[in-house]
Amino acid sequence: MKETPPTQAQLPSLPEDVERSASYMAEQLCNGFIHHDQRRREASIKAFGAVDALQFPDLDETEAVRAALGYVDALWVKDEIEESCRVNGSLDPERLEAADWSPMEDAFERRAEVADIDPRYAELTTTAWINHKTGEDYWSPMMQAQMLELRAALGNPAYPEKPRHGQAGFGPEPTRYALGVELHDMRRWDEARDAMTPYFQYILDEQE
Repeated sequence: MKETPPTQAQLPSLPEDVERSASYMAEQLCNGFIHHDQRRREASIKAFGAVDALQFPDLDETEAVRAALGYVDALWVKDEIEESCRVNGSLDPERLEAADWSPMEDAFERRAEVADIDPRYAELTTTAWINHKTGEDYWSPMMQAQMLELRAALGNPAYPEKPRHGQAGFGPEPTRYALGVELHDMRRWDEARDAMTPYFQYILDEQE
């Protein structure tokens, strides 16, 4: 079931001391996923919102939180679908593939609209999470989706602008993001933070 977005008055506020640093952003990204795993919805929104406030500097606080809310809503929809597709406690790949994932894509569409990300981001990210749960190639659509998000964060539609040969690929930063997801799956949080810090450092350096 599609969730009704909260009103502006109901949205959590960002921390007052949001720090503009790559290590802080990597920490908050991991916190967002940890809070999600712990079913702490508002804390997850705040953590992802802190990241979006820094990686999308043109967004005001409310817009940054709404961008994060789209992501968190999508994660919560994912969990609901997973629970409906369990057989004897295990996820059933066939049920997952047959499930209605449109509410999840709708949530990603809201995120893309707020942050001015290419609309293809929503379909690609939804496909990535479906494949992630069904044992298929999730990294390719995820890296393509993150390339689109990076282009929005950087204000550069030509990223990754490879200087010579080997023009295919999504760029080093989306590859780091996929590595961060793999480390999240293994609950290797220190390594995930280390992997994602250069990702955010690139964004901050390019925005200067």
